[in-house]
Amino acid sequence: MSDNPSFVLKAIEKVEYEQRPIPEISDNEVLIEVKKTGICGSDVHYLVHGRIGDFVVENPMVLGHESAGVISKVGKKVKNVKPGDRVAMEPGATCRVCEECKRGRYELCADMVFAATPPYDGTLARYYTLPSDLVYLLPDNLTLEDGAMMEPLSVGVHSVANIADVRANQTVAVFGCGPVGLVCMAVAKALGASRVIAVDIVPGRLEFAKSYAATDTFQPPAMQPGQSKVQYSQGSAAAMKKQLGLPKGVDVVVDASGAEVSIQTGVFLAKNGGTYVQVGMGAPEVVLPITLMLTKELIFKGSFRYGPGDYQLAIDLVSQGKIDLKPLITHRFAFTDAVKAFQVTRQGKSDDGKGVIKAIISGPDVDVGPL
Repeated sequence: MSDNPSFVLKAIEKVEYEQRPIPEISDNEVLIEVKKTGICGSDVHYLVHGRIGDFVVENPMVLGHESAGVISKVGKKVKNVKPGDRVAMEPGATCRVCEECKRGRYELCADMVFAATPPYDGTLARYYTLPSDLVYLLPDNLTLEDGAMMEPLSVGVHSVANIADVRANQTVAVFGCGPVGLVCMAVAKALGASRVIAVDIVPGRLEFAKSYAATDTFQPPAMQPGQSKVQYSQGSAAAMKKQLGLPKGVDVVVDASGAEVSIQTGVFLAKNGGTYVQVGMGAPEVVLPITLMLTKELIFKGSFRYGPGDYQLAIDLVSQGKIDLKPLITHRFAFTDAVKAFQVTRQGKSDDGKGVIKAIISGPDVDVGPL
């Protein structure tokens, strides 16, 4: 049976619509009719470069992984959802038997089947299958667009609540005001951080961050001729401390930019014994002031995707009104306009000049408006 139109990456800069077979489900799986999908930077990266690190697109691959939909069919052993239920979709199925899975760090599973990560197909299709425990019921006060946004929000929840372990009254600086940086700020605010400081080089992004979740903003100065990156970063951190009245630095730094100077500045900005979390992906190798990290006893951690409890906490924070995702959705497209959606996201703005934070593509034959 085939009524499963899919948006397929065929080669670098080449995408096509294809009819794919409707996937079969096992006893513990569900078939979801995908209604809303957000475009992630990784989707664009695969389109433009055909790879991210060691993940190389060698065969045609359906794009998309930030999705929500409606349960179409359930396996014989599924008890947590039923056909017709609206759900957020966690797009990474793990092996469940390796050491990482068993110790509750399933995001580190080496055998992860993750949507739109080669060689596995993504969610930009009419139908997608998942193990039933990876779909989450959406409360009545959340839309399917909210459901699709739970994927990037869960990245922020994992970084800020899980890895950084942010507590009430802490000061948190977030480098990078793209979608991931913004949700990190929103989570920090929801958890009671006393100050949430947004750092970016683009004034418009800082303005939006201040209106959304940040209490303070900082635009780093321009690099001076002859300065090394480390010298520049040290000076930028000093200027930030002075401007914002933070003589000892901040409790937690989250870098969502991946930029080398942001990473370095974050190390200089963190207070003694503070926590630094890297969630942004950028250059694979950077220079770090390692002696300073040692003498500060800085806690330096990586954050990758999301793990146990992150999706449910994300849903709860939005359902309870502690985080509003709607301001982050700036553009909406029909399934038949997916090529345009990717072009606009890649450009960073639409033809009318409006900047893109998050573009949402509706499923096949699904209304473009919020659902």
